[in-house]
Amino acid sequence: QELEEMRSMTTEQLEEEVVDLKGELFLLRLKRSARQEFKSSEFGRMRKRIARMLTVKREREIEQGINKRLSRKLDRKWKRSIVVRPPPSLRENKEA
Repeated sequence: QELEEMRSMTTEQLEEEVVDLKGELFLLRLKRSARQEFKSSEFGRMRKRIARMLTVKREREIEQGINKRLSRKLDRKWKRSIVVRPPPSLRENKEA
């Protein structure tokens, strides 16, 4: 059911979600290094969710006939264009 939800999202929504999850993963790493409380199972859960989203994105590229080399080139361009912003959990804290 999680995959069905991901497949119903647009590619742009998938990319936004990946950026947000990577931000959350970064915060989790900071908590671990600062010896704060965190759920260690969240690491695997987030990484797997990111991997699933990127897999769905790649499946769509394959359907469009984009080969692996071009896909990697587009991926590098996308990674350069990412605007770093706080993950959703921090944005909610600032607004409150």
